[in-house]
Amino acid sequence: MAEAYRSLPQRARLSLLKLRISMIGIWAVVTGLATLILAGVLLYLGMPLYGLYGILGFVIAFHFLQWLMGPYIINAIYRVRELKRTEYPWLHEAVAKISVASGLSKPPRLMLAEIDIPNAFAYGSPLTGNMVAVTRGLLRALDRDEIEAVVGHEIGHLKHKDVILMMMISLIPAIIYYIGYSLYLSGWFGGGYRERDEGGGLIILIGILLIAVSYLFNLFIFYMSRLREYYADSHAATVVRNGARSLQRGLVKIMIATGRIPKAKRGAHNQLKMFFISDPDIAVRGYGDVDRIVEEIKREKPSLLLELFSTHPHPAKRLRFLDQFA
Repeated sequence: MAEAYRSLPQRARLSLLKLRISMIGIWAVVTGLATLILAGVLLYLGMPLYGLYGILGFVIAFHFLQWLMGPYIINAIYRVRELKRTEYPWLHEAVAKISVASGLSKPPRLMLAEIDIPNAFAYGSPLTGNMVAVTRGLLRALDRDEIEAVVGHEIGHLKHKDVILMMMISLIPAIIYYIGYSLYLSGWFGGGYRERDEGGGLIILIGILLIAVSYLFNLFIFYMSRLREYYADSHAATVVRNGARSLQRGLVKIMIATGRIPKAKRGAHNQLKMFFISDPDIAVRGYGDVDRIVEEIKREKPSLLLELFSTHPHPAKRLRFLDQFA
């Protein structure tokens, strides 16, 4: 992995450095702002610590349980099963090879999701271990080298442990929301703090503001999600042979094949789209030379407003990002 990094062009190494700094910066901003906001509100209201600990304990326990049980829920939703060694042996070999190149001590379990949408995702918990799943639609739509690049992307998520990172950072808006909701209810129904002296109206207002702030913090979560996709893309580009070009072609083929599936059918499988390598809601129409379509998409101008609420980078920006590693 270190050798692959050293062989990257200078611009690619600078891009990766900026990406890492951005992820650290978002983490620092989110945690710092959240701490200041909550500390100020709680000090002003004189909220007892047992109330705060109760909310923190509930939110953290809920997310921890969700993390532990999440893989079982995902397997049920997407009809996932483990692939036997005799099924797609070349894919098992690719996972093992990429895992070694990534520096993982143990390759993830290879899973198959029996759905037509072409996609892939990485997930796992201490109860299940790490897993990488490809869909039946992906195996039909992509060539082997493109599938290997997609697998390299998913193994990148496991290498970076960004699934855990996303769970940890997503706790922050959840905690702010529940504190705001608790204050909102307290203002209406009573229950202590300063509403005895100042009335419940101020408590209700603070609660509403905290709920609004929690939604604003979710924009940071979306941004972090987009950054982790870029980071996983760079991983595929560095550990898979010709990974950047193969991943570009693979992403475009995924979007083309997705566009041929009725929107209603796609909508039935996008409950956990943050995990997917490509957003099922993003599809393109195209026929013929895939490389030509790749270049056409690169020339598109993304909508900043739409991307603001997206868990994945705009395809044009994503394909241009991969050019640095080609």
